[in-house]
Amino acid sequence: MKLNRRHFLGAMAIGSAGLVPARSFAATLCGDSPALLPQALAALDQHSDRILHRDRIGIVNFAAHSRLPRFQLVDLTGGQVLRTMLVAHGSGSDPAATGWTERFSNRMGSNASSKGAFVTGTTYVGKHGRSRKLIGLEPQNEAAERRAIVIHGADYVDQGIALSQGRIGRSQGCFAVSRGEIGDLLAMLGEGRLLYAWKEEA
Repeated sequence: MKLNRRHFLGAMAIGSAGLVPARSFAATLCGDSPALLPQALAALDQHSDRILHRDRIGIVNFAAHSRLPRFQLVDLTGGQVLRTMLVAHGSGSDPAATGWTERFSNRMGSNASSKGAFVTGTTYVGKHGRSRKLIGLEPQNEAAERRAIVIHGADYVDQGIALSQGRIGRSQGCFAVSRGEIGDLLAMLGEGRLLYAWKEEA
């Protein structure tokens, strides 16, 4: 999805200044949910010493229901969203399996999602196949690497499941995407890039 260049650059300027975002960014990144691009860009600048590459970022809008494509891969150079895809949240964030992310945790064994800024690490092959490590950059997610919170593919993240069950499955806190998307996502969101996940809590 090509973004309006003027609005995109305006959002970049807001984010780079570290300001609270205005709603001047024309298209929200996930339906009626708030656009998270300005916040992500502010995080990109805040953690510039840890993030080597600023060409592409991943944004996960945990305010959206899991049946909706709420993971956006954004090309900052070209000013467009390259991919929009489904992504799971942790079972500890949604104990009743409603499809809504209700809580976050940085605690070992919580099986919950963490929010905030992450930097992507190396890839490896584990029980979920090829996956990418994540390093949390903030107090609310600094245990991500110790908790083995990663990006991986999963059979329970699938459009057919979202349509038939009204939600996708849950992870143990990882950012799980569909098997069909994981290869391209790992390639395009390579090591040393920002993944920003957020939901405003009441």
